[in-house]
Amino acid sequence: MAQDKKLVEQITSMDVDFAQWYTDVVKKAELMDYSSVKGCMIFRPYGYAIWENIQRELDARFKATGHENVYMPMFIPESLLQREKDHVEGFAPECAWVTIGGQNELSERLCVRPTSETLFCEHFKNIIHSYRDLPKLYNQWCSVVRWEKTTRPFLRTSEFLWQEGHTMHETAEEAKAETLRMLKVYEDFYFDALAIPAITGQKTDKEKFAGAEQTYTIEPMMHNGVALQGGTSHYFGDGFAKAFDITFTDRENKVSYPHQTSWGVSTRMIGAIIMCHGDDSGLILPPKIAPIQAVIIPIAQHKEGVLEKAAELRDRLAAKYRVKLDDSDQSTGWKFSQYEMKGVPVRIELGPRDIENNSCVLVSRVTREKKVVSLDSLESEVDAMLAQVHDELVARAKKNLAAKTHTATTLDEFIDVDKNQGGFIKAMWCGDVACEDKIKDITGGVKSRCIPFKEEKLSDVCVCCGKPAKHMVVWGRQY
Repeated sequence: MAQDKKLVEQITSMDVDFAQWYTDVVKKAELMDYSSVKGCMIFRPYGYAIWENIQRELDARFKATGHENVYMPMFIPESLLQREKDHVEGFAPECAWVTIGGQNELSERLCVRPTSETLFCEHFKNIIHSYRDLPKLYNQWCSVVRWEKTTRPFLRTSEFLWQEGHTMHETAEEAKAETLRMLKVYEDFYFDALAIPAITGQKTDKEKFAGAEQTYTIEPMMHNGVALQGGTSHYFGDGFAKAFDITFTDRENKVSYPHQTSWGVSTRMIGAIIMCHGDDSGLILPPKIAPIQAVIIPIAQHKEGVLEKAAELRDRLAAKYRVKLDDSDQSTGWKFSQYEMKGVPVRIELGPRDIENNSCVLVSRVTREKKVVSLDSLESEVDAMLAQVHDELVARAKKNLAAKTHTATTLDEFIDVDKNQGGFIKAMWCGDVACEDKIKDITGGVKSRCIPFKEEKLSDVCVCCGKPAKHMVVWGRQY
């Protein structure tokens, strides 16, 4: 077995070099490859299959809440982007521009969409006239471009895949409810499908989305104590509607402005899965989004009847699971290591003796527990092990989140926790952006992650300036 493992490229230990471990996993598990365009990556089939499963799961949840999919152009005229001042200023440093079409210089620059609020607003102006036209509950699956200075696969890339929801409502109350409803959809999806618990809450004004009145966020914690903004939901009020002159006749026959939301998650989720669940053997994928939920490894496949029985099991299980039979001529040990590295939740081993006993061996990717089960009850046993994998991943992620969440009541304590422990730091805040800036400067990068929905009163004063505190904030370093 040890000799066979050498046939699979080894992965740097995360305790030795977490960044290199991450790069090793995304490359050696064949999730992506680098392209000739700096900051843009190629999704390999296995990596894209994870995204397809995420899409499928999320899309069903969106449609269950009444949302419809649409598609907007990828180019935004500069004059259109300029219509909302705060929005354009927030994205200006990351915009990519098209200035030539064919062989001719364009009369107006076109921005390659960094997000699509302005495009949706232009469309909403044309189709919203009466309260009867509301609400508009739209979602778009697409790619966007933000010219990042520093890139890392799945976490920050110049082009990335995502979904962006855009909705319009009669009242502020309806729009605010939609903003929180969609954040809850994300929170439930992270937990139920990705096996990732997270902290949810409201962004400070400094950290909110450009042009938004309120931004809410979901913040999972990675193995190494660094946070990742997992998804955001924004309430815009009627600011965009006024900027784009979107009006409707309300129920009292008066002209009103609709209230707007947007919300989105991206392929950054794949990075979260890797860094929340992976280990030194590679990926560990949550069963609901794993491209292969169970892999069948024939033992002594050269012996009569083994491959035939393995194929029979594959065909039987394929009716219920995403299953693969590896009947290649690679050694058994190599196969074990390969599918561990690719994070397949359940391994099924089948050899001559198993066939004689009408049994097989199930192995959990998380615990590596081996269990001999009857072929007569195989589906129920696979169900149970997939559920066990999910539950164990949740338990481990909860434990990591708890272990990497700390409190601080003084600035010296805050600095010490950041330097020696890392992770989330819960601390009181006065509400002044100057204290946010100071904490970021003196720590070299710690930022407010959110004001959690469940606040605690850790003290009466701000951790930074000592003035009366308004909120408890969760702080941390981020990808």
